[in-house]
Parts: sequence; structure tokens; C-alpha cells
Amino acid sequence: MDINKHIVDQRIKKIVADNSDKFAGENDDKKKLSKAFVCLSVASFLDIELEEAFGLITEGGNDAGVDAIYIGDVNDYDFSVTLFQGKYAFDLNKDNNFPANFIQRVIGSIGAIFDPSKPIEMNEDLMPKVEDIRSLIADGYIPNIKCVFTNNGLKWNQDGDNHIINAGFPDNQVRFEYYNHKNIVDSLQSPKGINETIQLAGKSIQEDFNFKRVLVGKINVVELAKLFEKYGDNLLDQNIRKYLGLNRNRVNAAIRDTLISDKRDNFYFYNNGITMICSKFSYNGLQANNWMVKVDNLQIINGGQSCKTILYTIKDNPTIDYTNSYILVRLYELPDDGIDSLITDVTIATNSQNPVDLRDLRANDDLQKRLETAIYELGYSYKRKKDNTFSSPEKTVLSSVAAESIYSIWKKKPFQAKFKKNELFGVFYNDVFNNINAAQLLIAVFIYRFCDAQRKKSALRNSYPHIPYSNYFMSMIIGNLVLEDLVLTFDQLTHTEFGRTKTYFETNKDSLFERANNKLVAALNLLYTSPNSYDTIDKRRLSATFRRGDLMEYLS
Repeated sequence: MDINKHIVDQRIKKIVADNSDKFAGENDDKKKLSKAFVCLSVASFLDIELEEAFGLITEGGNDAGVDAIYIGDVNDYDFSVTLFQGKYAFDLNKDNNFPANFIQRVIGSIGAIFDPSKPIEMNEDLMPKVEDIRSLIADGYIPNIKCVFTNNGLKWNQDGDNHIINAGFPDNQVRFEYYNHKNIVDSLQSPKGINETIQLAGKSIQEDFNFKRVLVGKINVVELAKLFEKYGDNLLDQNIRKYLGLNRNRVNAAIRDTLISDKRDNFYFYNNGITMICSKFSYNGLQANNWMVKVDNLQIINGGQSCKTILYTIKDNPTIDYTNSYILVRLYELPDDGIDSLITDVTIATNSQNPVDLRDLRANDDLQKRLETAIYELGYSYKRKKDNTFSSPEKTVLSSVAAESIYSIWKKKPFQAKFKKNELFGVFYNDVFNNINAAQLLIAVFIYRFCDAQRKKSALRNSYPHIPYSNYFMSMIIGNLVLEDLVLTFDQLTHTEFGRTKTYFETNKDSLFERANNKLVAALNLLYTSPNSYDTIDKRRLSATFRRGDLMEYLS
């Protein structure tokens, strides 16, 4: 018996039981469990909440072999897309390979989805996301694609590898990954402290500084790859950055290119190195060089990108000689008192090479803690950071959803809230959360969730082509209408007005949505005055409208 399979099976059954609204209209229990498995896989792989993962699901008839799709933030010149295809086996006593024909189907879909010139038919959940992708491509952004195949069995066989090879996709733009029940359980379990011995090369420096200990040295890239292959993402539990992939940005691509070129012997000089923390380290101080350093509770807080890229590069190019390829290592032994605050400060300060998701780090801010307390007083729970516990979605608010809601509605930045999510806890953090109270946060979330649910209704989509793309803008308009109808200023929306505002919104949300829709359609027709009304324009152009914020001046 594989206990991991049973853990996952139990978890997805609970997901179905606790989220009946997400499976409404689906009478087949097996299809419900299959959808729940995809959702759990997506949440686990991307390290997001289930509520967020549900919004990425696209499975169903005419889904082009794509069960879920995640579009990352738009950077200066590129963007990332992660496609998921899941296969759940209900016989937990069998170990089946992931079907090779499913891989072939996804490969065919990639060729169609990412080529704006090709016609494609798909379901109404997938189509808006594809149009967003094609709109970005039409504007010159380069997609970097990761295909994740997930099941509760074994990896695909040689036929699957052959399909991937024969597809001929560029290695620096499309990557295929496998994820299964064991990976899911690993992500659910609380990590244990990592105690390990690190082999440093050459001379190292150790210094006591301000009641802390610091060790600076270098490690061979092969030794680092072995360490990361052994412990994986558990080394990054204090790190707040998901792996961006070899293809997503120029930094990781440059790391790979250096390691496979004749420049690899100078790799030490090209890379910024990695930063580690621990509760204690020790070594033989009588030894002149090549220290074997014993480390307790090891964590990597900066350089996770480099570590994973080094690992993947060495695995993909095993015949290359990396004997003289080293990377700088900084190891900090930190005190127990005030360690969380210190780790936060060090991590924020040292993570500068690539964009980061700072939600978990910001979770310890006084501002987030005060919001948590104030929201609790209003009868709700505020999740400052991700965890693996189940909670009532009606009474629980995720800080990530709160940030999107606030920035869209009260700060009037709906286009950035959708396409710059990773920055909401980064460069936009103060703009998002400063001068926000619990009542304002909760009302924003209620409005956002309602508009997001409306986005998925077929009748509305058929009548109003903007619906799949405009939920952030619709939320902003409804927020304004609520304050106008109640004759409230934004500053007056406090705990004393929370009950009245919530009741008014819940009672009138359908009519508010209709009024907001009329305002938005009128603004769209002002923007697109020729030759016909907005609903005749290409969907890619419509998607770009809500990405760029061109519409804002017509909504004022």
C-alpha cells in the first residue's frame, strides 16, 4: 500500500465535500474527484491556496488537453505560462504510467495556443486565458512555457519522451515536468530541520560579528546540485521565491549558458552566490582549507534560482566536466532571539536578482498582524501567509486576494492588480495596504469574489464579450457605486459602517452588477467608436484593453 496515495485520496474527497459550490452541475463523482486532484496538484505545485487554484481550472469538454493554466506576471519583455494536465487513477493499488497520448495532445495544443495566427476551439473557461496569452504575444512579449503532467502513479514511459523530443520545441522556451502524489504529500508535510555536512573548496573565512557568526567560502557546483537534489525545495522553506525556471528570465538562462560553455571555470566570478542561514555550524579550525562544515537547520534564503538552475543544467548535461566550477557561499549562524525578523530583513535585502513573491515575508509585518486582529473582530479569519490547513472559504480571507481586491477597487489600479500580482507585496505593498482598515478590506474582497463568480457564467459571457476579462474593472465600479449609494466616503467605511455596507451589497449585488456593466459598456463604446460597438473588436484587442488600463479615462 502506498500511503501517499491514500493521503491524497482523502484530501481530494475533503476538497469536494468542503467546496460543493465549485462542483455544482457535475453529477459524476469520479469527475469531481479528478477535478479536485488537478486543483490540489496546481495548488501544491505553484504553492498557492486552493481558492486561487480553483480559479485556474479549465478542464472539461473541449479543453485542448489543458486542465489548468496559470499566467504569470508580465515582465519587461516576457511572461510565464504553466499548463497542467492531470490523470487520476481511482484504483489505488495500481501504478500506471502517465499516458503518453495525453502528452501528445498537450504538445499539439501548445502549437496552437501560442500561435495567434492559428484558429482554435476550446471551452469558455480556457478561451479567455488563451486570448490573454495571444494578446501578449501580439504585443511582442515572449512566452516561457512549463508543462506539468500530474498523476497518482508513475512518470510517462519512453513513448512520452519520444513525443517530447519529436515536438522540437526550443529547450529555452518550453519545459516538461512530472508531478505526482508523493510530491503533493511532500509539500503538505511540515519540513524537518535539515542537518547536513557541506564540503567547501579551498580557503574559507569565518568571523564572529555582532553576536553572530559568518562563514564565507566556495562550493563546487556538483556538490551543490547533490545537496539540492537530496533535499529539494525543503531547503527553500524560508525563501519566498518560487523557481522561475531556466526559461523565464535572462539571469537563469545566463547561468545555464555559462555552465555548458568553456567559460564555466570562471563561473565563480559571474554569479552573485548563495546565502544560507543555520542555527549552528562547526568545522575543524586546525585544517587550512577544504573544510567539511557541519550545519544544523540549514536553509537557503537567497540563491534558490541559481541552485535549481545548476541542478537542472548538470542533470541535462552530465558528461561535462564541472571540476573547476565553483559558486560563492555565505553561511550565517543566526541567534534564536528575534530570528524571524532578522531572516525577513536579510531575505528582502539579498533577493535582488529576480522578481520575488513577498507575501509570506510581509505576513510578519505589524500592519498585517493588525489587520488580522481587526478582521477577527468582525467575525472573519485573515490568512496572512499560505498554509495547508482547510478553512471555511466564506469566513476566510487570503491576504493575496485582499491585495488584489484593494488595489483594484479602492486604489483604482485594476489592470495592475491582475497582471502585476507578484508586485502587490513588493514595490506596490505600501500603496496597497497603507491606510486600509478591516472593513474596507472585507468589503473589497466580497465585491471581488462576486465579480469573479459572475465572470464564469455562460449567459453573461454570451451577452457581454468583456465579461471574461473585466472582473477587476467591474469590481472597481461596484465599489464606487456602493459608496455613492450609501453616501459614504472611503474614510467613513469603518467597522461602524461595516454591517450596513455588507448588507446593502449582499442585498443589491445583482442590480449593482447590472449598473456597473452598463457603465463599463458605455466606456468601451466611447473608447472604440469606429466602426462599430466594442463587441465587434478582436478578443485579443479586448484583452489588451484591460491589461493596459486605456479605459480608465472613460470611467472617470
